[in-house]
Amino acid sequence: MNNIKEKTQKIMEITKGNICNRCLGRNFYPQLQANDNQERGIYVKDVLKIATAVQDECACQVCGDIFLKLEDHLEKIITTINNSKVEFETFLVGCRLPSEILEKEKEIQEKIENNSDSIKKEINRELGKELENRLEREVDFDNPNLVIMMDFTRDHVKLQINPLFIEGRYRKLLRGIPQTRWPCRKCRGKGCERCDFTGKMYPESVEELIAERVLDATEGQESRFHGAGREDVDVRMLGRGRPFVLEIKEPKVRELNLEELNSQINQSCQGKVEVLDLKMVNKDRRSGIKASSTETYKTYRALVELEEEVDPDKLDDLNSLNIIKQRTPIRVSHRRADKIRTREVKEIQFNQLDANHLELVVNCEGGLYIKELISGDENRTQPSVTSLLGISAKCIELDVLEVNI
Repeated sequence: MNNIKEKTQKIMEITKGNICNRCLGRNFYPQLQANDNQERGIYVKDVLKIATAVQDECACQVCGDIFLKLEDHLEKIITTINNSKVEFETFLVGCRLPSEILEKEKEIQEKIENNSDSIKKEINRELGKELENRLEREVDFDNPNLVIMMDFTRDHVKLQINPLFIEGRYRKLLRGIPQTRWPCRKCRGKGCERCDFTGKMYPESVEELIAERVLDATEGQESRFHGAGREDVDVRMLGRGRPFVLEIKEPKVRELNLEELNSQINQSCQGKVEVLDLKMVNKDRRSGIKASSTETYKTYRALVELEEEVDPDKLDDLNSLNIIKQRTPIRVSHRRADKIRTREVKEIQFNQLDANHLELVVNCEGGLYIKELISGDENRTQPSVTSLLGISAKCIELDVLEVNI
């Protein structure tokens, strides 16, 4: 009790006795057990018979009586939310305080050598509790739908609408469509004659075809596409499709009928792209999808053209395609680190279509470049179809049949 009395006397000296119960009690958390800091402050004053200089016209020298005005701020927050018409189930409250309040709090903590409950935490906690009751929504410290920032320096409320994330699989049924928007190489997206002033190398992408309907449904501002790897522009993605997560920025609508949305996307993208198995996920899945791209096994079907006729018996040599040492391919060396990667071919099947054409089905580890597995890429990939057959080979068509995650 002597320690409490000594600390209290120092606080009273700094504030000249003008301190509210909350700002006093906060300095004794968790030393004193109570329901809140208001009770702690009352307890300290009552037990120690402390006479304060606080008069009706004197504001607390720490918070400036900010706690007495929380009701007005609550009404402002609720009005701002209602006017925004944003849907949310979870929220988190933050605040920005005038520098003089933070400096006075710091002065007290340094004087009494105490790291107490901070005024920011207490304000956020009190606002959060009241908003939970009035809005019938829950506080979520990890993944809130909405972050409410109360700026006490400007008496202003700012709403941060956090993204929503939709996972699914996509099938790309036509060649010539990139996975994501591809800015024009010449103007870098600004628009020029080369790109017909679209700012894009290709008129549409898997991302844009899918996101258009989702942005409409969510009233979101923009999208970001996260795929489990990507196929080349001239490669189809068939089978069960490639996993992806679509991130929608600032969505006002979160309650979605995903089955209906799935149908709308497929109807609008008919013959180009299909989506399957849409579901809501949290933000951690975004990085999980990307990390999985090289940890999976994928199945490809390739149409191979040979420079010369091949002896059918020689095709059995392709069964020795197993552990592949692959230096970064020439065609991507401008944007990928130059290193040698080791990848495994789990299984290969081949079918001779005619004297100069083969069909290959390759089940392999993610991250293996199939076109270079066939051509050899000027001996940067070893072994390759070219090196094993002793005949120059090139891939003229490629499809992804399966992405196993």
